[in-house]
Amino acid sequence: MRFNGILCSRNSESLDEWIDDAIDTELTAIMRFASVLRRDIVAVKNAIEFPWSNRQAEGQINRLKMLKRAMYGRAGPELMMVRMLALNDRN
Repeated sequence: MRFNGILCSRNSESLDEWIDDAIDTELTAIMRFASVLRRDIVAVKNAIEFPWSNRQAEGQINRLKMLKRAMYGRAGPELMMVRMLALNDRN
């Protein structure tokens, strides 16, 4: 429950204390989770504190990869560009 509170409050100050407590627990899954969080603590704290996300960029990349896979071997880059721009106009 404490971890959920840290996420909901968007306050990462008590995260280090939670990780220390979680590593000292008897639950193996929680211990592993806490040690993984500690490995990249700066990124985890930033994800908790800041509302920014890269989901928009990741969505665009995913869409381009899908288009590329669908058109592989059928057309050159010119047709792919036309199709990509047509999809952009619909959104």
